[in-house]
Amino acid sequence: MEENTLSYVHGANETALLSDTIGAQLDRTAARFPDREALVVVHQDVRWSYDRLRRESDAFAAGLIALGLKPGDRIGIWSQNNVEWVVTQFATAKAGLILVNINPAYRLHELEFAVNKVGCAALILSPVFKQSDYIGMMRTLAPELETCRPGALRSVRLPELRVVIRMGEEKTPGMLNFAEIPGLADETHRTRLIEIGRTLQFDDPINIQFTSGTTGRPKGATLTHHNILNNGYFVAEGIRVTEVDRMCIPVPFYHCFGMVMGNLGAITHGACMVIPGEGFDAERVLQTVQQERCTSLYGVPTMFVALLNHPDFNRYDVSSLRTGIMAGSPCPIEVMRQVMDRLHMPQITIAYGMTETSPVSFQCAVDDSVDRRVSTVGRIHPHVEAKVVDPQGRIVPRGVSGELLARGYSVMRGYWGEEDLTRQAIDSGRWMHTGDLAVIDAEGYCNIVGRIKDMVIRGGENIYPREVEEFLYRHPKIRDIQVFGIPDRQYGEQLCAWVVLKDDEDMTEADLISFCVGEIAHYKIPKVIRFVEAFPMTATGKIQKFVMRKMMIEELQIEELQTA
Repeated sequence: MEENTLSYVHGANETALLSDTIGAQLDRTAARFPDREALVVVHQDVRWSYDRLRRESDAFAAGLIALGLKPGDRIGIWSQNNVEWVVTQFATAKAGLILVNINPAYRLHELEFAVNKVGCAALILSPVFKQSDYIGMMRTLAPELETCRPGALRSVRLPELRVVIRMGEEKTPGMLNFAEIPGLADETHRTRLIEIGRTLQFDDPINIQFTSGTTGRPKGATLTHHNILNNGYFVAEGIRVTEVDRMCIPVPFYHCFGMVMGNLGAITHGACMVIPGEGFDAERVLQTVQQERCTSLYGVPTMFVALLNHPDFNRYDVSSLRTGIMAGSPCPIEVMRQVMDRLHMPQITIAYGMTETSPVSFQCAVDDSVDRRVSTVGRIHPHVEAKVVDPQGRIVPRGVSGELLARGYSVMRGYWGEEDLTRQAIDSGRWMHTGDLAVIDAEGYCNIVGRIKDMVIRGGENIYPREVEEFLYRHPKIRDIQVFGIPDRQYGEQLCAWVVLKDDEDMTEADLISFCVGEIAHYKIPKVIRFVEAFPMTATGKIQKFVMRKMMIEELQIEELQTA
């Protein structure tokens, strides 16, 4: 059988994998481009060169060492996007500490779980973000902060946490201030930092990211220097980033999209990281692109939809844009076309992956045809392998759907403290099971057709909600749509559609159904339709279909059907 008849692809590539640690890469780039702008944080009026970023990171790293933190210790960060986050990312890598990304949306129970799950010795937190009072929540979890010496916490509920560092200028009992950390170090600690740098290996774990944000108990995906530095590098290579690029990064740092594809993609090329705000705000992003003459822009589809539909969109000059990445969830074809045209991003690419693979496994190329870039997630990434298998684990022919598996340098070490879950996700051949249904065509392009868990079985017919969504996006009145299954006594499951209309548009359920009749199979036409203002989603913009399903079950007063 010829090789290309099976759904197996590999990213053999002449460009070698990077063999540096993250700290060594920052030093290398700072030596090469010391005066070039590295970091612009608009909302904090920060504008640093690469040399300044290196010095600030070294100083903070030495301060962490002065606090008694040692290589391999876990240090959490619970914050929105800001300059402190970037400094912490590079300082912890230089000190050999494992940075634990904590979702800014977490509340008490989730924070307690995350900190204790991985045994954080230290925690850096923002005072407040949106409706979250982080300091108040910390004081509730660890009332011992009121009386303990800063850096010497002994908490009943957070037994391994010793050091709490807060951002901002105000003082909080039991906590150190972020700005005072560099001043704790003396020459001994700075020398120790250099010594640590010489001993670090690129296979050392350096980052824990909690995944399964849409459903289930969070799991700590453990990633190495080699995992994330190389992935950031090759993602940026895919959109032809150079030192003259200015990358607008409105996606959150606590997720791979921000800290890997954004920050590490920038520092491996000497590009400038431009941070428009603490969180995503469409107008602020448009302002930043115009003021900073950004050349690339990252976002999930819902962010691009918000930009394109902003009432003042035409007031902003976004002509400096050239490229970017759209990822995080499936991209509607029509949205992609508008981004390429109205946002002046002809070289934008789609990227696909998961936290457990650092994250990207497939990416379109800037010279792929428009059709390829709007209808697939591209081809396999450099130095990565992928295959599509049937339920028995056998590779399927090209053009046949099955579960997508990935293997290579980018696969995580495992879930922290979860050997059984790790073995379920990564098989004995080191293949990471994505849980996504995919098709690889004759030329190696991959199309994600849905999640295994999202597939709807209606009366024995398999329905992939993504297919129905793509069809309905063609309706000129629809801005966004999500299709999912709900229980049905007669058919087992039926389709439900949540629809967000464009501004000042009206539509009835009958209108939507008539749009479908004669165009798609009758069993793919949604039985239940709701017009809504927005969808429930995670902080990274991932739609939470399981929440929508639960809400519909409650509204319709139906019961989950027991299945074998």
